[in-house]
Amino acid sequence: MTTLPLPVEAVIFDMDGLLLDSERLYRKAILESAAHMGFDFPDDFYATLVGIPGKDCELLIQSRFGADFPMPSFRATCRGRLDLLFDAGVPLKPGAAELLDYLEARGLPRAVATSTGRRTAEGHLRRAQVLHRFDAVITRDETAHGKPHPDPFLKAAAKLGVRPQHCLALEDSHNGIRSAHAAGTMTVMVPDLIDITEELRGLCVAVVRDLHDVRDMLRAC
Repeated sequence: MTTLPLPVEAVIFDMDGLLLDSERLYRKAILESAAHMGFDFPDDFYATLVGIPGKDCELLIQSRFGADFPMPSFRATCRGRLDLLFDAGVPLKPGAAELLDYLEARGLPRAVATSTGRRTAEGHLRRAQVLHRFDAVITRDETAHGKPHPDPFLKAAAKLGVRPQHCLALEDSHNGIRSAHAAGTMTVMVPDLIDITEELRGLCVAVVRDLHDVRDMLRAC
């Protein structure tokens, strides 16, 4: 079992793909929308979009497909498909409920740091019935620079009143790992749609299978 370098005084969660099993829904909506409009959207390109703010995603898409790519139509098509998918419910990732129970029992502060906008983030967390379980929710609307910059995790740590080096940061995306590491947190990767790389492994204190493993790691500390 991994030994953490410092005592954990707070835990900061990424949202999509880490806390919520939502990345698959985003992927489905984006790939289906692109296909509907006649554009090939390969998986390796989609992987580059995971964990970064929506506006940055749109810039990457526009760059790949050219200035004539119909971004407003694509955005509207994706939104319609996402609304249908998310209206059916937003499932938690395995171990999320149990980890939150454990953190609450220990009295450890909890925050979400996400690249999603506030309205959408709070809506998803509310649907998943976990919004009330967090002391702070930091979205792309609260920071000048999103992931992979350190701002989201620095803001979350400040909101919780805990030094970043005593925060455990949980992430599934490459840019999220870079962001959490740059902020000075103890960073743990829980892979979802994209695998760990050697670069990313070097930025983490641990790589685990799921949030059950995170709870076990904390219990062992």
